Amino acid sequence: MIVTTAQLYKVAYGKFAVGAYNINNAEQTMGLFRGCIESQAPFIIQISKGARKYTDKRMLEAIIRTAEVIFPEAIFAVHLDHGDEETCYDCIGSGFYSSVMIDASHDPFEKNVEITRRVVDRAHAKGISVEAELGMLGGVEEDIAVDEGNACLTDPVEAVEFIKQSGCDALAAAIGTSHGAYKFKGQQSLHFDVIEGIRDKIAAAGLPPVPIVMHGSSSVPKEEVARINAAGGTLDPSACGVNEEEYLPAARLGVTKVNIDTDGRLVWTRVHREFFRDKPGEFDFRPPGKIFQDEYANFIARKNKKLGSAGTLPEIRKSLGI
Repeated sequence: MIVTTAQLYKVAYGKFAVGAYNINNAEQTMGLFRGCIESQAPFIIQISKGARKYTDKRMLEAIIRTAEVIFPEAIFAVHLDHGDEETCYDCIGSGFYSSVMIDASHDPFEKNVEITRRVVDRAHAKGISVEAELGMLGGVEEDIAVDEGNACLTDPVEAVEFIKQSGCDALAAAIGTSHGAYKFKGQQSLHFDVIEGIRDKIAAAGLPPVPIVMHGSSSVPKEEVARINAAGGTLDPSACGVNEEEYLPAARLGVTKVNIDTDGRLVWTRVHREFFRDKPGEFDFRPPGKIFQDEYANFIARKNKKLGSAGTLPEIRKSLGI
């Protein structure tokens, strides 16, 4: 059942985070739905600009609608990830999306507000929520690259002003995470002071709570990287991501949506590299595809437990009156 992102946020805020997972094909979709049903968790399907172009946006939307029929007990929202203004308008007009993200974080503050406000006005007229970004994460996401020297944390005071002026419903904040598989050297921790600062400044301004969104939240497990490299990969073994044990403490401070993409790509890469390494005479893509669906479902269920969303479907259903 497709619901609005706002409906999920209403239940989750301050208690747990909803996992937002990017998908590109049928195998990911099947694994995602199975993992969320297994863990009894709501979720957000994220579709990026790249995913919409990978085959055709209508193909991906049809796959999701079919999964909704196959898994009628699933409760989820559909979200555009890292959209530009044109893509946001296309998604708003489609009637399929629960929410859109407008990413104008690379523009100056005033320009970011201006662009976001336009998208908010168009989206709210259709009952669609808008996520915006303030601050810049390092790393690579789709066609956006930011080196660590230019990454900057979100200023809580600026965040309040941005929310007031733009009218956004959720704020993607730079709180110490990074996009992509090449993340941090050594141990990295979230900036809980920034998360707390944003939450407290919003409350002090008399605004209703605004969900904080954490991008670049993959953990980049070393065992996955090691297995990929053992099967012929050349990933940087020193790369590390966000500590999964920090998901829930962050959620209790207002981080309500956690984006996870890279870790899922690592699962896909590991499964296929190992399969064809061990069975070099195989050419059928379906056997490794079946293995991936199982592995991805297990991965999703485990992430949902770390996010605190596992087992919350009854609460979601009660809130929705179903």
